[in-house]
Amino acid sequence: MKRIVIADHHPVTRKGIACMVKKNDNYTIVGKANNGDELFKNLTELQPDILIMEIDMPQINGINALRNIKTEFPETRVLIYSTHPEEIYALRSIKSGAAGYVPKTASTKVFLKALKQIAKGGIFLNEELTSTFTSRNVGEASAISRYKKLSSREIEVLNLLSSGKRNKDIANALNINEKTVSTYKTRLLKKLKVDNLADLIHQSRMFQFG
Repeated sequence: MKRIVIADHHPVTRKGIACMVKKNDNYTIVGKANNGDELFKNLTELQPDILIMEIDMPQINGINALRNIKTEFPETRVLIYSTHPEEIYALRSIKSGAAGYVPKTASTKVFLKALKQIAKGGIFLNEELTSTFTSRNVGEASAISRYKKLSSREIEVLNLLSSGKRNKDIANALNINEKTVSTYKTRLLKKLKVDNLADLIHQSRMFQFG
């Protein structure tokens, strides 16, 4: 059973998420937070498997907070459930460590599909979003397609590489050995179709929009 913390400053939203989640025996809600202090307290004390959060909350600095969460709690998978436009923030959130992004305009079906995908270890990104980028920039859409095929662990390694972390730092942050980090780097080079670390980092930063 996956343990979930819900973080949103709107009581009705927290209750709505709880109602959706409680109908599934695969999940249990272990904590709720309505600001940044409560969120980090919950993460520290409860160590949830999944965090469902709004990135626009009191005492929360948006995308930077997400990066901090993934650095301090790398084992917690994050689903962003936000009022912000999906086309602007979704890929940026995933690049920063989120496992999925669902706008609050989405249906219950989409929300639960995203939660299920994340619980299994996958990444959730709305297919319509990729179509939007296809019409805007074919090369960028191709990169997005490759990025979506990365595993959650590969994305974590890529995030840390793009922030300037060395193999040793990455190994410590993710509780793996340095040889495994090197293996992930080799996979990333192949999957993202680049030849060196500099190009790999450059490609990862393509996903910082806004």
